[in-house]
Amino acid sequence: MLLLIGLLAGVVFNGQSYACSNSQQSCSANFGVSRTSFDSGGAVDTTCSTSYCAAQTLGDTAIGNSASTNYQVQAGYNVSRQPSLQFMVNSSSINVGVLSTTATTTATATFSVESYLSSGYAIETISPPPQNGSYTMAAPSAPTASQVGTEQFGVNLVGNCISGGVVATSCSSPNFGSNPVQVPNSSFSYGAAAHNSSSDYYNTTGYFMYKNGDTIATSNKSTGQTDYTISYIYNISSLTPAGTFIMNQQLVAVPTF
Repeated sequence: MLLLIGLLAGVVFNGQSYACSNSQQSCSANFGVSRTSFDSGGAVDTTCSTSYCAAQTLGDTAIGNSASTNYQVQAGYNVSRQPSLQFMVNSSSINVGVLSTTATTTATATFSVESYLSSGYAIETISPPPQNGSYTMAAPSAPTASQVGTEQFGVNLVGNCISGGVVATSCSSPNFGSNPVQVPNSSFSYGAAAHNSSSDYYNTTGYFMYKNGDTIATSNKSTGQTDYTISYIYNISSLTPAGTFIMNQQLVAVPTF
């Protein structure tokens, strides 16, 4: 049995909201700007009651994100100045049943992330591999192909192929796992499976690894929603102790600035 728990921790925004003067449409602690729009009727919060305000977007043509190496801007009347990070774990528990020495057992779990007004995020896994009492299942520390009959636990975050209990190292039509999905598309969302170094990555079909504390997914800029699928493999040998293996997996979402 494998239990997947999502934990949103260490998310701190060291920022402050500042009120703009009547003549300013956008401001920070030190700067303010007015007359920022070129349009035919858009306006910011021009009609307000006690509880609600209305913004007009007529003629709002320059919208969306634009970025360089060091700076980025979010254009449009409906842009909020408040940073946010949203992290959703969609799978609460997984039971993989009885493992076999003659076939690879697989499972998947999904989570989604989006980050606004940041330089991106990192998703870390901070749990040991499956354990049976004091015994911990072996997990490769570098990307490794699935090996039936060899004790092995690993993950990746891309699409894979399995047939007859064997996971292939190349795949044209994935039937196990999925590549990250950008919502609504790649023009707005940029999350990816992590590639930490030349020998530490989770983004290659048919190759799996697992290290407690590793970053498994990232975005290097402010991004819309990315849907991730974690692909798990379980192989045992004739020497693997019998019993119930449990993994309480915690995922931590960390924004970057």
